[in-house]
Parts: sequence; C-alpha cells; structure tokens
Amino acid sequence: MTYLIVLVLSMAVSLALVPVMVRLAPHLGMIDQPDARKVHARPIARVGGWGIVLGALTPIVWLLHAEPVYQAFILGALVLFAFGVWDDARQIGHWPKFLGQLLAVGVLVFHGGVEVTRLPFLEGAIPHWFGVGFTVVALIGVINALNHSDGLDGLAAGESLLSLSAMALLSWLAGGGAVLVVALATIGGLLGFLRYNTHPARVFMGDGGSQFLGYTVGFVAIQLVHVVDPRISPAAVALLLGLPVVDILVVLKRRIQEHRNWFRATRNHVHHRLLDLGFVHQESVVLIYSFQTLVVAAGVLLRYQPDWLILLVWVIAMASVFVPLNLAERVGWRAPRRPTGEGAIQAEMGRVHKFFLVIAPRRFLEIVVPLYLVVGAALAATVPKDVGLLGAVVAALLIVEPVFNRNLHSVLRRIAIYVVLAAVVFVPQSVPEGFQGMRSGLQLLFFGVVGVAVAVAVKFSPRRRRVEFESTAMDFLMVFLMFVGLVYGYISGGDRDAALFLVKLIVLWYAAELLFIERRERWNPLTFSALAAAVLFALRSLY
Repeated sequence: MTYLIVLVLSMAVSLALVPVMVRLAPHLGMIDQPDARKVHARPIARVGGWGIVLGALTPIVWLLHAEPVYQAFILGALVLFAFGVWDDARQIGHWPKFLGQLLAVGVLVFHGGVEVTRLPFLEGAIPHWFGVGFTVVALIGVINALNHSDGLDGLAAGESLLSLSAMALLSWLAGGGAVLVVALATIGGLLGFLRYNTHPARVFMGDGGSQFLGYTVGFVAIQLVHVVDPRISPAAVALLLGLPVVDILVVLKRRIQEHRNWFRATRNHVHHRLLDLGFVHQESVVLIYSFQTLVVAAGVLLRYQPDWLILLVWVIAMASVFVPLNLAERVGWRAPRRPTGEGAIQAEMGRVHKFFLVIAPRRFLEIVVPLYLVVGAALAATVPKDVGLLGAVVAALLIVEPVFNRNLHSVLRRIAIYVVLAAVVFVPQSVPEGFQGMRSGLQLLFFGVVGVAVAVAVKFSPRRRRVEFESTAMDFLMVFLMFVGLVYGYISGGDRDAALFLVKLIVLWYAAELLFIERRERWNPLTFSALAAAVLFALRSLY
C-alpha cells in the first residue's frame, strides 16, 4: 500500500501545484517566449518543474529522509532545481547551469556514495577513482540529454516516464525498496504534470523540471544495476535510457563537425528533424514514444543477457532511427500530408445508431463507474488502516471543498475521486463461492467493456465534447503502458495482479475523466459514489 500512496501523493501534489504556479509565472518572469528554434507560437509559463520536483520530493522526503544516500539525493535535487528555476527566470547561460549540475552530482557521488562499479565487457569491479569520475560524467550527460530532449509538448516527460516505469518494474521484481519509492514518486509527479503539458501544452516544465528528470533517471539506473539487482547487465542501462542519450551525442557530433559552440542550443535534435520532414507535432511525439517503448521493453526483457547481445540490439535499434532520418534528409523526402479537421462523423444518425453510439455508452458509464466505487468499497475483503485514513481525508475534502472553492472544474475534487478509484482497485475483493476460478476472466471482461464504452463515447461525442476530450500523445503513452503491463504480466511470467491493477486503474481514470466533462454539476453520481466509498473505507478500517 505504501507504493500506491507514494504514487498518488506525488501526483496529487503535482496536479494541485502546477495551476498555482501558472498564475504566479508572469510575476516571477518564468514565461517561455517563442523564437526561431522553438515550436510554440505564444508565450507559455515555464513552471511545470515545480509540480514534478516538489510532487516527487514530497513522499521521498517523508519516507527516505533518514538514509544518507537519499539525503544526498534530496540535497542534490534541490540544488539542481534552484539553478534550473534561476535559469527559467533569468536565462543564466550554460556555464552557471553546468556549475549547478556539477554541484548536484558532486553531492550525490561524494556525499551519497553513488558510484558506477561495473562496465560492460569488464570482469569484476572497476577502480574506485575511475568509477567516481565516470559516474560524475555519466550523470551530467544524462541530465543534459533529458534537458535537451524537452523540445515538444510531453516529449521529455513521456520519455522519462517510460524509462522510470521500466526501472520501477525491475526494482519491484527485485524486492522493491527505496529505489522503487524514488521511481514511483517521480512517475507520480510526471503524471500530474502531463495533465497540463500534452499538446497543446498549457505549461512547460522548464530547466527546473527537465534537469531533475535526467538527474533522477540517472540515479535510479545506477542504483538499480549496482545496488538493487547486480545480476542485471550494466549494458542494459543503454536500452533503459533509450533515445535521449544517443540523440544528444549525435547532436554534439554535428556541432563539432560544423565548428559550432558545443553548448549553444540548435535545432537538430530528432524531434526537430521529424518536424522538418513534414511530421506534425503529435506524430513526431508518438513516433518517439513508440521507439522509446520498444527500446525500454527490450532492456527489461534482455536485462540478464550477455553484454554483447544487449549492445548489439542497442546499436541496431539506434541505427533504425538515425539511418532512415539521414537518408530521408538527403533525398528530400517529406511525410505525405493528410487533411486536417474534426473527421468525417455523420451529421445525421438514425435513431438506432444514435442510441448505441452516443446515448448508451454514456448512460452505461454513468451507472457502472459510480456503482463500481460503492460496491468495491463495500465488498473489500480487508481495509488496511492507511486506506481507511486515506478515505477519511478524501471524504472530508469532498465535503469541505465546495465551501472554499466555487469552481466547478475543481482540481482538488478530481484528485479526491482519482484517489478513491485507485483505492478501490487496490484493496482485495471478496469473491463469492464458485467464482474464484473465473475472477481474472470476469475482471478483464468487465474492464474491457468499460474501455470500449469510453472509446465509443469519446469517438461519437458531440463536437464541443470531442474538442475537450481530444486524444493526445499522452493517451497513446497510457495505452502503451497498459499493453506492456499486460504482456509482461501474462506472457513473461510477471505478476498478473500487478498487470491487472495497471489496466483497471487506467481504464477507470479515463472513464472518470469523461464523466467529469459530461456531468458539469458539482454533486453528480460520481461525486456521491466517491464520497460513499471513502466513508465506507474509513468506517470499515475501524472495525
């Protein structure tokens, strides 16, 4: 249950903090102005990093503050965040930023003792002096790789989310622990931020967020391979980090060949090159997400294989990106253009079609999701004390929130309902006699029907609703995570309950998001059922 609380707490802090910082951004001078190198055409607040960093650090400080290595991690993260915020507000240049990176990494390595001890193809441990130097260089490299990949809406956040999800899975399979807390806390901060950053973005993460992501991804990778599960090949890190590291190396090679300043930002990263080939914003992001997903999944599946095999797969994967890119640029190829617009949904529908495609899916979700909340809370086999405490807090929040907040689109209310949904999915359910053997199949059937209802409801929404629930690259990312979780849980021998938990949570959150848009009033069936489920959890944990 602790891991679920870490994920939900970090996401809640991030979701609540980002809108506050957006309002403060103009007063802090943290506005990203468009220019020739950037792809946005209007000023956008550069404060999303506040949600990511403070959302992630909240559970980390709460649970890990007593351990020296995590004290060093927290201190280094705060140093890096301070320099990142300074750059977001004042554009301090690359040398002060590099100094901040060096200070943060120095704290982590020399005070926290974080160190690379093994390298591919080398037997035994490498010398301490070399390991320390390599660790400093590698961490600074990953920080800058993620920092420079932050060029399209949701791109750096999505790439980091995929890498951290894979490393969280491997940490969990090796017994969990503190590294899993760090990975899940950062994932929660990212999910809260992505709510506002998917195209078209309402906020950017800025250097304060992107540098923290590189710092955390590098730290988790080192701890995973050298501390948590030393059986993992050090070569697997190349696959788990994926595209951003290779992209920055290719960009540096180009800058050197063209005799440019190594540190001056240029418009020749992979995402820029895809845009120049004629792919639109979302297509470019989805292509990179797809590649990153495949590479990271390969890292998970090949983690115990020989170094030569892992690096061969890595070389082939990277060549499959950069060779076609170079060839397309040389021959002048451009992506074929497709018509833009809302799509060809018939304006006139027959009564039967309208009932089954427009009315029925919404009515089904309006009944089934609230019912699932109440029945799930009532039939829970056991309610842990921490779930009961969470239920009491959520119930109080739902009751008190309308008094202090007149906004019908309250972020706090959404967070409270998301938390209750996660708790209902998490707690074990009592199964009636005779249904134990069919439990997994019935669950998949139920959530499959709910998922189809959500998809149909979104596809055939009225135009104004369809605009509000427009599909984004984050939706693609969530579907991929759900698919990978199912494949790993059911084919690769992983934990099936964990795979089902991921699927159920994503499906229910999307259903809730649709109901938020459909039912504008504050007190609707979903809100009432969330309150009832929270109260049930609170009461049942006492008895």
